[in-house]
Amino acid sequence: MARQTDLIAPSILSANFARLGEEVDNVIMSGADIVHFDVMDNHYVPNLTIGPLVCEALRKHGVTADIDVHLMVKPVDRIIPDFAEAGASYISFHPEASEHIDRTLQMIREYDCKAGLVFNPATPLDVLEYVMDKVDLILLMSVNPGFGGQSFIPSTLNKLRQVRKMIDDSGYNIRLEVDGGVKVTNVQEIKEAGADMFVAGSAIFGAAEEHDKNHYNSIIGAFRGQLVMAKV
Repeated sequence: MARQTDLIAPSILSANFARLGEEVDNVIMSGADIVHFDVMDNHYVPNLTIGPLVCEALRKHGVTADIDVHLMVKPVDRIIPDFAEAGASYISFHPEASEHIDRTLQMIREYDCKAGLVFNPATPLDVLEYVMDKVDLILLMSVNPGFGGQSFIPSTLNKLRQVRKMIDDSGYNIRLEVDGGVKVTNVQEIKEAGADMFVAGSAIFGAAEEHDKNHYNSIIGAFRGQLVMAKV
């Protein structure tokens, strides 16, 4: 199966929340594809971030790009309908956060969202064997979840290769996303290992001297340039 088009997904965890609508507008106009939400509950991970009201607010602001919601919450089922109704496009969760993984994946799809599973650096991939027909997205964490600005864990590259083979062998149309420490300097090798969807927070929002369209054009353009050079 041919590799899907690369998608860049800025994580708003690193954005300026006092001007979030403008920040999202600027990165999308500068060539980003998807808005990435890191949802943390101070229970599954030791941090507290945003909920469905922020998703709904961005939709009301006029954001039409896909919104990729990564749920770092436990239990997970209760919050899925709220994000679906708030305008999420993708909803992903960690297997450890669900009592019934198959049921949770089906619930997400029943709300007309694309369903994803997320694997932490030390989480085995065993469950994938049984649900490849029910996932639209597999997200590999390349840092331990909970905080932005962490360094990429190199062993993720081998895990990416393993999942890429699983996807290719399955014949299903599944995105392979990576999140954590993704930068202009390493995105090429991350793509070569198998990813086709790239979450970057501080590398995009934190790298802009001025948070405007011109600076985001430069940063996102640099990501695109590295992705084009990747050998796959």
